[in-house]
Amino acid sequence: MDRAAHPAGSSRSNGAARPPALGAPGRRTALDDAIHAYLTHLRVERGLAPATLSAYAADLADFSDARGSARDWATTPEAATRYLAARARRGRPTDPGLAPTSLRRRAAAIRGFYRFAFGEDLIAVDIAAHLDLPRQPRLLPEPLSVGETVALLEAAGGDDPGEANHPRRLRERTLLEVLYAAGLRISEALGLDREDLSTEGGWVRVIGKGDKERLVPLGDVALRWLDAWLTGPWPAIVGLAPPPHPRGGPIFVGDRGGRLSRQQAWSAVKSAARTCGLNERVSPHSLRHSFATHLLQGGADLRIVQELLGHASITTTQLYTHLTGERIREVYARSHPRA
Repeated sequence: MDRAAHPAGSSRSNGAARPPALGAPGRRTALDDAIHAYLTHLRVERGLAPATLSAYAADLADFSDARGSARDWATTPEAATRYLAARARRGRPTDPGLAPTSLRRRAAAIRGFYRFAFGEDLIAVDIAAHLDLPRQPRLLPEPLSVGETVALLEAAGGDDPGEANHPRRLRERTLLEVLYAAGLRISEALGLDREDLSTEGGWVRVIGKGDKERLVPLGDVALRWLDAWLTGPWPAIVGLAPPPHPRGGPIFVGDRGGRLSRQQAWSAVKSAARTCGLNERVSPHSLRHSFATHLLQGGADLRIVQELLGHASITTTQLYTHLTGERIREVYARSHPRA
């Protein structure tokens, strides 16, 4: 994800886009106007990221376009509940409905909009108080085994930095090593700049969700690949982009020197997965899942893993604990006098 340079401790957002217009010209409704006011509030007052703002805009535009929404949205929760019930229907060929996570996000967008509308006296009824969020499903990650992780990394670029005989293979292997070594989200890895890396200290400075900063250690293997990439082809490639290069320039760059795109990173992971026979099981997030699971299997404290992942709540991190049953049984068998 491309991000503009910023001083330490400030947001890396590249500027929030203005909310898209709602409704066809000459056909804007009172609901459209209220939604537009809400999106402006999210952009100006709360400083939401452009991608988040666009997601809210799309969700609320769909609600506005639904039959009956414009007529009775301001007087009763029926418009919202009717809309969400329709979007929850699944299994029909022409209307498969929304997945539970998408439905919950859409319900949250609508409830937030109604809270704003009531707080701003755009409506006289506190409709948000009557809207419940769909229950959040507990999605269990599917990590790779240690052996599968090693196979995936080696498929990306050989066994040693000196064997990566093409700049692209060296870049892709380095990216995968960093994703696994630090448990980063793909957007966090692609957002790293040269000044975020301390090779002497062995850590990277990461800006996660909500612009929260954390320092994450890197292992010797990842540092070795980073050194090969940054002292090898990287300077010439990053120099292809027009100056200036804020914060030293992005660590992971495309062939023309700009920040590597999410699509390019996704393709690198998928290509390595096909090479080693893992195929559809693997995405960039698989390495983050595997990072967390392998740490817990190795005896790491759950709170430490939470900090490394940048989770706001330990409940999210606890999703990984179901995967460590074998480790628990081993500890039990070794530790309990009656085991």
